[in-house]
Amino acid sequence: MDAVRLIVANRRALAGSGGAPEILTEVWQAQALAQAIGSRLAVLGPPELRGEALGLTELAGRGGGALDISVLDPAELRAAQLTELDDIRQTLLCLGGLLGEVGIALVGMTSAADDEATYWQCMEAIDAADESRDRVLEMLRKLAAREEALPEREAG
Repeated sequence: MDAVRLIVANRRALAGSGGAPEILTEVWQAQALAQAIGSRLAVLGPPELRGEALGLTELAGRGGGALDISVLDPAELRAAQLTELDDIRQTLLCLGGLLGEVGIALVGMTSAADDEATYWQCMEAIDAADESRDRVLEMLRKLAAREEALPEREAG
């Protein structure tokens, strides 16, 4: 399945999640998806993006690892359904939006946390989502710079 479709599905599920367990599950799904997209770009993406993509993979892994969620059925793992990355720019724009929404959902959970363990788990996940989003924005910047340079190379 195309990355953008998976991101849209994750955004809808996050927006529709009710309690803390559902929110944490969707946050984990988003981090796993970011990790899968980063991994794919690190191997197959444009050379200019590979370093940032590798960083995204590591950060998203850290963010997902910080969360204490129930084990998901492998059929429910959106990241495992990733087969296509047709439009890198659109994928990164959508992923940046999803990671922003993840951060907002986690801030809400942190504010309502009843125990210290949940609070710190959310804080670490917020940090990872924020840093992951920074990597996505940097890749978008590099992609734009690459696209601007292409006409100059073709003219020269």
